[in-house]
Amino acid sequence: MAKNKCSVSHQLRLVSFGIGFILMGRSCWGEMISLQDFGANLPQTRALTLYPAKQILTMDPRQPEADAIAVSGDQIIAVGTLEALQTLEGEWEVTMDPRWKDHVVVPGFIAQHVHPVLAALTLTSEIISIEDWVFPRTTIPAAIDRSAYLKRLLEADARMSGGQTPLVTWGFHHYFHGKLTRTDLDAINAQRPIIVWHRSAHEFIVNSAALQRYGIDAAFLAAQTQSAQDQSNLAEGHFWEQGAFPVLSKLAPAIATPKKLRRGLELSKGYFHANGVTLGCEPGGVVSKVLQDTQNEILGAADTPFRFYYIPDGKTLVQEQKSNLIERTESMLDWGEGKTSFLPGQVKLFADGAIFSQAMQMQEDYLDGHTGEWMMDPKQFGAAFREYWDAGYQIHVHQNGDAGLEMVLGNLEQNMKRNPREDHRTTIVHFGFSKKEQVKRIADLGAIVSANPYYVTALADRYGAVGLGPERADQMVRLGDVERAGISFSFHSDMPMAPCQPLFLMQCAVGRKTVSGRIAGPKQRVSREGALRAVTIEAAYSLRLENEVGSILPGKLANLTVLDGNPLTVDADRLSSIGVRATMHEGRVFPVTQKREQLVSRPPSRTGAAALAGFGHAGGCGCSVQSALVAVLE
Repeated sequence: MAKNKCSVSHQLRLVSFGIGFILMGRSCWGEMISLQDFGANLPQTRALTLYPAKQILTMDPRQPEADAIAVSGDQIIAVGTLEALQTLEGEWEVTMDPRWKDHVVVPGFIAQHVHPVLAALTLTSEIISIEDWVFPRTTIPAAIDRSAYLKRLLEADARMSGGQTPLVTWGFHHYFHGKLTRTDLDAINAQRPIIVWHRSAHEFIVNSAALQRYGIDAAFLAAQTQSAQDQSNLAEGHFWEQGAFPVLSKLAPAIATPKKLRRGLELSKGYFHANGVTLGCEPGGVVSKVLQDTQNEILGAADTPFRFYYIPDGKTLVQEQKSNLIERTESMLDWGEGKTSFLPGQVKLFADGAIFSQAMQMQEDYLDGHTGEWMMDPKQFGAAFREYWDAGYQIHVHQNGDAGLEMVLGNLEQNMKRNPREDHRTTIVHFGFSKKEQVKRIADLGAIVSANPYYVTALADRYGAVGLGPERADQMVRLGDVERAGISFSFHSDMPMAPCQPLFLMQCAVGRKTVSGRIAGPKQRVSREGALRAVTIEAAYSLRLENEVGSILPGKLANLTVLDGNPLTVDADRLSSIGVRATMHEGRVFPVTQKREQLVSRPPSRTGAAALAGFGHAGGCGCSVQSALVAVLE
């Protein structure tokens, strides 16, 4: 299943030390180089640190395991047996660091798709969600039915001082908590603005006081696009998908204060590290230089234990740009600073709506009669896809329904016929629902998959009962078929859509256990090795960074995650319980000082899941919505 298709340039086997490791240069575009050329590219220092370990899982099929790593500066110099690596003494000033001799070392975990700004703002709101969220000083328990949700909302309102202070809460889910309207919120407090931010982050329900305070009325809606008007219900105070974006710009003064943003970014920074992340990325990042500068200040700081990349949000750029789309996209490439930067030649587009709200476009009808939504109108999507394709971009596409996937694959196929490209790595993002024949098309067209396996854990039981039926619900995120087809696949959390915990995502994909404890779609489970690759080398591949990170090889950056157990052998139900001891980022060790369980979230209990009653549809994913926050934070 290896998909690392770059040339094997800058490779040189050293036999003089009697060990069979490979030294690789940082670039993959040259030809074989000489010892002299290689030496010129080595770190200037001759200091070398050896790190013996109980076990090292390299993700390199030529040498899957080792028991020592040699690091100099920010690079891995050698991997192999400790005995073999000790022969480097004399050529290097060798220091032995035995701190991980009883631990398992894997390539540094990659958070392939997270939303720092969105996570910062949702997780610092009043959380009333379908899963527990556990932080260093407090645990916020799940509210898994309507009565529990309304009780918590009343309590939150009662705790607040000042009758006019807005109450902003995140985590509501209509399929767990029932239909919620402006009238329901008015009954809780008719004077205080109440803003309910859906668990998907793509919907809002607000009360009358909030509509009045923030100027959301019929005249405001009439000035929006037809799609936005169609996805708004003023009478119920409900706005979703394209209707949510303009409303968010109005609500932003309550949702997104600069102080709240900074506090949330610091929280997210610690959260990522505690879960072993050494590199993160946001596909579809916010299009705002001011917001980017704030992220640069916190995530780009020298003490940040990971590097963070961004991929421009093509949806926003298409909507604001009448011409020179590529030029506008490339103008963002110098927005990063320090440990943050933008990935060149990559862009994010959006197909259909959020899976958390059953707004995905499905080929067969929903059982309750509702319909899905488009996040980009198909014609607009097609024109943007073509323009970015012809410019040579790797296109990441948010998709959740099988009809949404059909639209994406149709555009890819048309452009491949019109303007064939090799190694385009078009990335199907989220991969909520698909048909088996569509998996074959993905393989035939040379696309890859970035999936969120948490969907199965959190939603399969509920969606089997409401909206989709058990057969379709159990086949969501059909990664078993993807693995058997030899397609490169990676995992992501889309945090805050799922916890940014690579080990937990592995557990979700390997076991496919729902909150009730059953296995949903057992044939769609993936192998242990496939799951570990999905948060390391395949995640790197999806970002075109496989020559820098993702596996433990000489010449690559020294990015490592140190674990208390082996994810390839521990019981499948205990993957998420493996302790994270430390990370190494580009040669620098960052111990994990907080217990990881203090920073993670948990899905609802089995008891709570079994008690859920059926409710109806609302429209409404963590992508792109933050672009509407720009005005207030600037």
